[in-house]
Amino acid sequence: MFGLGRKKETVGLDIGASSVKAVQLARTRGGYELVRLGVAPLHPETIVDGVIMDSGTVISAIQKIFTDNQIKSKDVVVAVSGHSVIVKKIKLARMKPEELEEAIPFEAEQYVPYAVEDVNLDFQVLESTNPEANEMDVLLVAVKKDIINDYLSIISTAGLQTVVVDVDAFALQNAFEIASDLDREQVVGLVNLGAAVMNINILQGGVSEFTRDSALGGNRYTESIQKMLGLSYEQSETLKLGGEVDGRTFEDARPAIDMVNTELAGEIRRSFDFFRSSSHSDTIHRVILSGGCARLPGLVEFLSENLEIPCEVANPLRNIKADPKAFDPEYLEVIAPQLAVAVGLALRQAGDK
Repeated sequence: MFGLGRKKETVGLDIGASSVKAVQLARTRGGYELVRLGVAPLHPETIVDGVIMDSGTVISAIQKIFTDNQIKSKDVVVAVSGHSVIVKKIKLARMKPEELEEAIPFEAEQYVPYAVEDVNLDFQVLESTNPEANEMDVLLVAVKKDIINDYLSIISTAGLQTVVVDVDAFALQNAFEIASDLDREQVVGLVNLGAAVMNINILQGGVSEFTRDSALGGNRYTESIQKMLGLSYEQSETLKLGGEVDGRTFEDARPAIDMVNTELAGEIRRSFDFFRSSSHSDTIHRVILSGGCARLPGLVEFLSENLEIPCEVANPLRNIKADPKAFDPEYLEVIAPQLAVAVGLALRQAGDK
């Protein structure tokens, strides 16, 4: 159901807590070109903890994106994240592919906190540094079936067909690989700051070594501003993004924002420390931030200083051609960090493993 690699053009459909993003790419001789792009906002109560609470609103948002942006393809790639997604790197005795296929459900019982019959399982054998070794590293992924079924039902009702179900953290990796010159000597932390969930994927030697989803995202900033300044959700969102509300500016919201910045840095640091404790590497060379909050004024500098690691904002569209007559370059520059997951999904094709 969900593959961990990437290979008829599909549409990357990122159904997030604050918006739905759709990206369609075309393969060209030199790489990729942006064909279609659409974003539709969602009310904050539409999706809670990765669970779709108001399917009608999500279906309408998807249909509006496809209609308004004249997206003709019906084949979509979607991703899941949150506590219902389990990703674990495990060591197994080296065996043949057909033996591994049979062994995975039994192995999964040790690592998945749900009944195996209640989850969809997939796995990927990771590149081994020593092909002669008796053991092999396997990336195991399990997602609760009811979560996947909710997404499949919504996409089907919207008149579309799901051809691949991915995981947010792996979509980030795909987007990063085409946007950056991959230095396999570096350890890179990919941090996607969504509205409700933060995805972390640490790459070592170009391979995913550690993934974690945390229920800390951009909504925490909005809630902090609301509480401290007594503003509505919408007013707090405006301030968070650098706008003005009734004479109040971003500076008035800074104490509330700094409080969440500190919490966010602590959450990322704990994940990085856990990675270091279980890895051969104690160094993370750089951090790439994506998601709607990546452009929060001062956040990159704050995290760089607090984590003592150079941080930068992702641009998943960096190496993707875009016709300036069809897409405003300034708009793309602003929206790009939000599109990391959608771009990563758009790189997938039906039949990928």
